Amino acid sequence: MFEEAQLYSPVTTGAGGDVTVHLSDEHPGVNDPAYRARRNAIAARALAYRPGDPAPRIEYTDEEQEVWRIVCAELRRKHHRYASREVLAGEERLDLPADHIPQLDQVSAKLVPLSGFRYVPAAGLVPLREFFGSFAERVFHSTQYIRHHSAPLYTPEPDAIHEIIGHANQLASPRFAAIYAAVGAAVDRLETDSALKFLADVFWFSMEFGVVRESGETRCYGAGLLSSYGEIEEFRHAELRPLDIAEMGARAYDITHYQPVLYCARSVSEIEEVVGGFFATVTDEVVARAASRLP
Repeated sequence: MFEEAQLYSPVTTGAGGDVTVHLSDEHPGVNDPAYRARRNAIAARALAYRPGDPAPRIEYTDEEQEVWRIVCAELRRKHHRYASREVLAGEERLDLPADHIPQLDQVSAKLVPLSGFRYVPAAGLVPLREFFGSFAERVFHSTQYIRHHSAPLYTPEPDAIHEIIGHANQLASPRFAAIYAAVGAAVDRLETDSALKFLADVFWFSMEFGVVRESGETRCYGAGLLSSYGEIEEFRHAELRPLDIAEMGARAYDITHYQPVLYCARSVSEIEEVVGGFFATVTDEVVARAASRLP
């Protein structure tokens, strides 16, 4: 099941106010003191942010900018081949720079006229209720750090590339943005952690790892697929199942491996009707009934 803490390196603040990002032993940057200091500094800027302030402006290094350029070049080619038409239309409207990392306020300035969403900084993990709940106000919490330069096409955790290339391009579609907003509204109706977890898992198998049939081909629309050089190739080899909310909300998965099972919609309209419809009507009782359907 979804273990959100595994997706981020924990961030702590010491008694003296020092901010530390705790990288796992397998993280590509764990043995790089300069990278670790950089991560600590960016996290500290995010923790100091207050609602209503401009997002912290990060002066990205030449090394970080080069990682962005490499990933953009590779993913743009793959998007044209594998991404859904709805995503490609959003990408064209959003027109993110490929030669440098945009600041979060620049992303917001492009997104707001398209779907009303704006970005605010996150040091790392944002609690599920706060993260998803903010969608009701069309706010998206985004990290600002960049993956380690030794592995530009891999990251063990969501970085700015995932948050911007994956989610912002998706949020540039008013149709997908409306689904996000429905998620946010749903959070206010859910009282139990189990129902919130169910919602998060449905989101995982749709807005993070969703695929759709278009003109006889399987195309991706999920942000996790759109932002991953490896996943965007491998999804074509996954077992594809029709949308099934009860199954999506209860299926166990391993975030450290390519997803072997994905849920494929017949159209964007079906995503709106089935996934969006679930988010628009979900309650604790609805989740309990869905769970009772399973073996």
